[in-house]
Amino acid sequence: MTFIKYKGYSLRNRVFFGFLLVCLLSVAASSLVPYFVLRNNSLQQSKIDMQEKTNAVMRFLDYAVSQSTVRTEDLPKVLKNKIFEIADINQHDIIIYDLKGNYLLSSRDKNLVDKKKIPIKIVNKLLSTEARYDFREVDESKDTVFTSSYLLLKNNMLEPVGIIYIPLYHDESAYLDVLHKYVIYILIVDILLIIFSIWLSWVTSNNLAKNITKFSDMITRITLFENEMRPIKYYKNDELNALARAYNRMILQIQDQRERLRFKASEEAWREMAKQVAHEVKNPLTPMKLTIQNFERKFDPQDPNVNEKVKQLSKTMVDQIDLIATVASAFSEFAKLPEKNNEIINLNTEIEDILRVFNDDLIFVHSNKSNIMINMDRIYLSRIITNLVTNAQQAQSDERNLLVNVDIEQHQRKVVISVQDNGVGIAENMFERIFEPNFTSKNSGMGLGLSMVRKMVEDYKGQITVKSELGKGSTFIITLPTNL
Repeated sequence: MTFIKYKGYSLRNRVFFGFLLVCLLSVAASSLVPYFVLRNNSLQQSKIDMQEKTNAVMRFLDYAVSQSTVRTEDLPKVLKNKIFEIADINQHDIIIYDLKGNYLLSSRDKNLVDKKKIPIKIVNKLLSTEARYDFREVDESKDTVFTSSYLLLKNNMLEPVGIIYIPLYHDESAYLDVLHKYVIYILIVDILLIIFSIWLSWVTSNNLAKNITKFSDMITRITLFENEMRPIKYYKNDELNALARAYNRMILQIQDQRERLRFKASEEAWREMAKQVAHEVKNPLTPMKLTIQNFERKFDPQDPNVNEKVKQLSKTMVDQIDLIATVASAFSEFAKLPEKNNEIINLNTEIEDILRVFNDDLIFVHSNKSNIMINMDRIYLSRIITNLVTNAQQAQSDERNLLVNVDIEQHQRKVVISVQDNGVGIAENMFERIFEPNFTSKNSGMGLGLSMVRKMVEDYKGQITVKSELGKGSTFIITLPTNL
C-alpha cells in the first residue's frame, strides 16, 4: 500500500490522537469531578461534626449560666466546678476569657495553659460579628494540627459575658478514608479505560485511514484509458458509503465517456487514415494518367520507335503501381503491429546486434551497466531502434559528418534509451506534430515511422520524448519499465 507523505501529521495520526484526547478528557472529567465533589463533602462533613462538638460544649455552658443573670466577674464562681464536668463529658479542654481577652478559668491547670491572653484582633472580631471564629494552628509539642475555635458566651439576657476557647484536635483523615478508597478504585478503572481508549483509537484510525487510502489509490489510478476500473464494495452505512457510491457513479460516467471518446477517436483516426491513403495513392495516379494521355495523343503505329515507347510507358506504369503497393503495405504495417512475444532479453546485446545492420562506424553505443535486462518483444525493439537510427541518418547535415550516439541506462526499475544525432535538428514548432501518423518533414516517406515507434513504446507503458535544436541535432528519449 502506498502512502503519500505530507508535511505535518498524517490523517491517521490526527484521528488517533484526536480520538484518544477526547477519551482521556472524558476519563479525566468523569474521575476528577466526583473526586472533588466527594472530597468537598468529606471536608464539609468534617467541619460540620467539628462545629457540632463545639456547639455541644456551648449548650452545656449556656445552660450553666442561664439559671441566673451572670456577669463576666461571676463566671469563675458559677463555672468553677461545672467546667470540669462539661470538659469530661465532651472530651475537650475549655478555656474561658473575659471580654478583653484576659484569662479567667479553664478545665485544666492554669500553669498548663499556654494562652493567657487572646489577641485583640480576635476579640474585636468576635465582639463585632458575634459569630464563632475558627483557624488552624500547629501544636509543636504533639506535632499535629488542631483547630482553635473561639465563641462568645452569653447570659440569660443574651449579653456577652465571656469568650470560650476550645482547642479541637479533630482528625480529618477518618473522613477522607472513603475518598482514598475511591481514588484507588477509580485509578484502576481509569487505567483500564485508557488502555481500552488507546486500542479503540488505534483500530478506528487504522480502519478509517485504510479505507481512505484504498479509495485514494483507486481514484488515483482512474484514467480515461484505464482498461479496468473496479467499483468500490463498501457496505457500511456511514459517510464513506456516500463517497463509495459517488466513486462508483463516477467510474460509470468515465466508462461511458471513454467509449464515446474511443469511438470518436477511432472514427477520426480512420478519417485521417483515409485522407492519407487517398493522398498517397493520388500522387502516383496523376502522373500515370498524364503519361497515358500523352502517349495516346502522340501514338503513331508507324513510328519505328513505337516498341521502345511502349516499354517506357510500361516501365513507368509498373513503377507507379509498385509505389502504390508500397504505400498500401506501409499503412497495413502501421494499422496492425505483429503480436507481441515477450521474453527477458539483454538490452545491451540486442541493441548492438540491431545496429550491426547499419554497418556504420559512426554509430556509438554507451551503457551505464554491463547487463540491462528487460521483458520485451525482440521485433518491437528492433523496429523501434531501426526507425530512430534511420531517422538520425536521414537528418544528416551537409556541414559535417554524421555521428549517432545510442545510450542505454537503467535507473532503479526504469530503462532509458536515447538516440542522439548531430544532424540538422527539428524546429520547435514541429515538436507537437512529429509523432502524428501523416506528418513528415522529409521530401519522401509517409511519416509513419515515429508514429509506429510511439505506438510500440506506449504498448509497453512507456513514453517517448524529443529534444532538438536547429543546426545542432536531435535526441529521442524512450523510457520503459523493466517489467521484471
